Amino acid sequence: MPRPHIAILGLLCAGACATAATAGGQPAPPSLIVRPAQLLGHTVRLHGTLAARQAGRTVLVQRQAADGTWAQTAQAVVARDGSFLARWRAREMGHYAVRATTAGATSRAASLALTANLVVYRLARATWYGPRFYGKPTACGETMSRTLLGVAHRSLPCGTPVEVMYHGQALTVPVVDRGPFTHGIGYDLTSATAQALGMAGTSNVGVIPHRGEQMAPPPPFGSTGGVPSAP
Repeated sequence: MPRPHIAILGLLCAGACATAATAGGQPAPPSLIVRPAQLLGHTVRLHGTLAARQAGRTVLVQRQAADGTWAQTAQAVVARDGSFLARWRAREMGHYAVRATTAGATSRAASLALTANLVVYRLARATWYGPRFYGKPTACGETMSRTLLGVAHRSLPCGTPVEVMYHGQALTVPVVDRGPFTHGIGYDLTSATAQALGMAGTSNVGVIPHRGEQMAPPPPFGSTGGVPSAP
């Protein structure tokens, strides 16, 4: 079963994140940089650096499928300084591994290609609730408290894991209640979930509901063995 987790999503770099040259004047090592928290329907930009001798070559950006195979997603041409920029539109939610390899590379070379990971979320409007309901049962049989981690949703089955991302911080919690009942609001976060994410009011968040999965109620927020602190 998925476990509750919290993580910081900043700028991810595969290889060495470096400027055009090192302090010693040497060319920057190969790199692939992508912002790992992306939104559904938006354009993903992957910046990379290869050796300048690769200038003019075509770079293939590939995404790994669930069965482990790689499928081409985008391509770019290496500039004179060895840099490249590839773009693709995120059309599905989920966690993805991507890699960049030059066209015509051997299987072994492709396996050593620059790789990175990213997560595609759907944009949703969310608020939080809790204090008026502390000590009362939720629609999913939990007891609302200031430490209960979870979200309320109108139709997702109780226990469905929902990954919520807010300002670069992500937390996976189960559906524990029904709601929200305000037009235009897709999710109600419990007060503990909002606190863990640093959300103080109604805001836009990124979400990935893991339909068809079930998640055991997480330990109370702030308890020993609960959600670990973000790195």
